[in-house]
Amino acid sequence: MSGFGHPKLVGILVRDERVNLKLVNNNRQTALDIAEEQMEMGFTSFQKSYTARAVEHKSITCRCRLPETSRSLPRREPLEEGFDVEGYVTGFGNPDWARTHSVATSTAPAVVSVLKAGATCIGKTVMDEMAYSINGENIHYGTPTNPCAPDRVPGGSSSGSAVAVAAMLADFSLGTDTRGSVRVPASYCGIFGFRPSHGTVSTSGVIPMAQSLDTVGWFARDPVILKKVGKVLLQLKDDNPATLGQLIIAEDCFKLLNFPSHRLTDILIGSVEKLYGSHKIQYTNLGNFVETKVPSLKHFTDNGTKTQDDNIPSLVALSSATSLLQRYELKNNHGEWVRSVKPSLGPGISERVSEALRTTNDNIDACYSLNSEMREALSDLLGDFGILAMPTVPGPPPKLQTEPTALESFRAKAFSLTSVAGASGFCQVSIPLGMQDGLPISVSLLAKHGSDGFLLTFVEALHTTLKDH
Repeated sequence: MSGFGHPKLVGILVRDERVNLKLVNNNRQTALDIAEEQMEMGFTSFQKSYTARAVEHKSITCRCRLPETSRSLPRREPLEEGFDVEGYVTGFGNPDWARTHSVATSTAPAVVSVLKAGATCIGKTVMDEMAYSINGENIHYGTPTNPCAPDRVPGGSSSGSAVAVAAMLADFSLGTDTRGSVRVPASYCGIFGFRPSHGTVSTSGVIPMAQSLDTVGWFARDPVILKKVGKVLLQLKDDNPATLGQLIIAEDCFKLLNFPSHRLTDILIGSVEKLYGSHKIQYTNLGNFVETKVPSLKHFTDNGTKTQDDNIPSLVALSSATSLLQRYELKNNHGEWVRSVKPSLGPGISERVSEALRTTNDNIDACYSLNSEMREALSDLLGDFGILAMPTVPGPPPKLQTEPTALESFRAKAFSLTSVAGASGFCQVSIPLGMQDGLPISVSLLAKHGSDGFLLTFVEALHTTLKDH
């Protein structure tokens, strides 16, 4: 397994509040101390303020360095709060959880892997309670400030991990992604976010939400580091050739955007054509394809959605299936704890957890069948070297403290998009593509299950032309 070998900062932020990591020489610092050091290293006051906000008094409280002989600059990595670190309580975004759980007796293998490869852990970051939101607003520990848009949500549930990378506190960070918790904050914060193929990166030592959907993902500001982290976590030995078979544009998915879709597609298509030629570009109606190829979808189809012009009925049904599976497995994992402790949960989280506790096993077998059918159908569509393109989310990040009812349509579209990779287990990367009206926007690329190395290499090659735009 190769190390990182990068001359800049590297980090693994793991999300967990109020943790003092005792990894190297017991060298501890507060978040503000770290922010001050960033200033000394040439970062601006803009970055300092957002760095401090992302970890303020609740997460990054120590710094660990490589020995002087093995580094030119410190390599930093923050972790999301759902990862175990030996000797410390894993807080799961909620003080009642932290209060009622013992310290971890071992460190999550994903964290160990990057540390062994040369990264330095600087602490844990804020997350949504029980990983059950894509907003990134935590009523107990505060909301990390989005460096790209301070009046907008940072995205969740891996909010602090995304903000720390976007604010240049670390070169990369770890998070978890069940139904979008890495991809969404990556899009909102204008950075790269990678959800690996389901089951390819160990989730041992990570608090489970829904094991059928859970993955360990990561954030970075550039595709070079994104790939370096991937090579370590995925145990990739050699570069995977970026020999693109076809780029398939999911035309119907781009119609879900709340801004002109050509703002994304023109850049993406132009870059691919420059690298590989226009003959590599194809188009599909993903909703129709899924409806035809995934028979178990009929168990989740709500006829009422078919009259909504701005919805894709089959993807809404897909989202319903992954949501049911998420609720069912969350109840099995944590229902007993919720009933006995009766934790204080924030708005939105409380209602979702209560709904999960009422979930029965009706249609659960259909959920598992649907996942298998989705993987087979999309594998046939893409082949070994095909890539599917769609928006990560329907638009730029929503405003802070927006009423939940005002976000219902946006959330429904977002989960329709993120559920494609969730149900199929395919790998997906969110790629920042600049700003729309001063707010970050992104595009997502999906590849066949197990083709993570190919996708990472493709993104690195594509970035050379994307930069021109």
